[in-house]
Amino acid sequence: MPRPCRVLILNERDPRHPAAGGAELHVFEIFSRLAARGYQPEVLCERFAGAREHEIVDGVAVRRLARVPAYYPAAARACNKITEAGETDIVVECLNKMPYLSSLYSHAPVLGLSHHLFGTTAFQQVSWPVAAAVWVAERAIPRAFRDRPIITISESSRQDLIDRGLSGDRIQVSLCGIRRPELAVDPDVLRPPRVVYLGRLAHYKRVDVLLRAAAVLRPRFPELEIVIIGRGPAQPRLEQLAREIGLEDCTRFTGFVDDDERDRLVAGSRVCVCPSEKEGWGLTVIESNAVATPVVAADAPGLRESVREGETGFLVPVGDTEGFARRIGELLEDDTLARRMARTALEWSNQFDWERAADDMAGAIERARVEP
Repeated sequence: MPRPCRVLILNERDPRHPAAGGAELHVFEIFSRLAARGYQPEVLCERFAGAREHEIVDGVAVRRLARVPAYYPAAARACNKITEAGETDIVVECLNKMPYLSSLYSHAPVLGLSHHLFGTTAFQQVSWPVAAAVWVAERAIPRAFRDRPIITISESSRQDLIDRGLSGDRIQVSLCGIRRPELAVDPDVLRPPRVVYLGRLAHYKRVDVLLRAAAVLRPRFPELEIVIIGRGPAQPRLEQLAREIGLEDCTRFTGFVDDDERDRLVAGSRVCVCPSEKEGWGLTVIESNAVATPVVAADAPGLRESVREGETGFLVPVGDTEGFARRIGELLEDDTLARRMARTALEWSNQFDWERAADDMAGAIERARVEP
């Protein structure tokens, strides 16, 4: 029998990391399925307080090396050592935070998995020195991946890579899947005037735009509720903003919730809002659609593909508070519109499947392994 394909994955976090997000969900949804098919995936990721050094998570071997910033040099050394010893068949480098540039030192074939690159938005996310390091490192990606294949999650992310100098012929788009909710929903049942945000609370996600838009709407909709699902470094500032603009009494920050509670909260909302400046795709958009909740999102890379304008939701210029207020208000007051978009959103979500995404990854891995 042929030996199982061994895959070494470079990704900063695993799903149990306190700051895990969509990239980690994507990686483990795919590679847990490939593990069930006989692949042998191992992730080299950051260590965090209380974490075990070695662990199996959803069928994927996890090796936690060190804390950032020591993690990235440790990952490079480990990758070099493992590939030189012939202990893996391929390296999958995740491009969503600091790039590893593994093709410069790996002795095994390298496949890029690009969620999204930060560019100048890094300066809104982390301290200036870290952001500068990310920005500089991203500029080396075209050289490192000039002759390497990349799989990415949206046409927007593909175009971003092309704009940075990579060949479009080497970039494959594979859309994300979703876990189908256990909750049964009826898109024709009207929901209360509740607006929900779902995702990490990071500065570039621009949740402040949602809060300011809600403040504009509150006089028209005195029963308005705002539910913010997620955690992250921007939460204290957002809580302070809610107090300052008079929304403290109608805004709830839930922190992290499990999938069932997330689906229940989103399914009980009239509209989900995603004001982020940039996304690789917009996984939370499709998760909201899967419980028949339309989305008002920023007209930003990734989001403009996951939202079907005028059908499953609306797109608004990035940072346009009045525009967000207008579109959210339409869904809150127009019952016919809300029902129509809820039905279309649910239909749109049905085509996104993790098994198909795993098939795409398996194909990309096998092609990368045999390339000269």
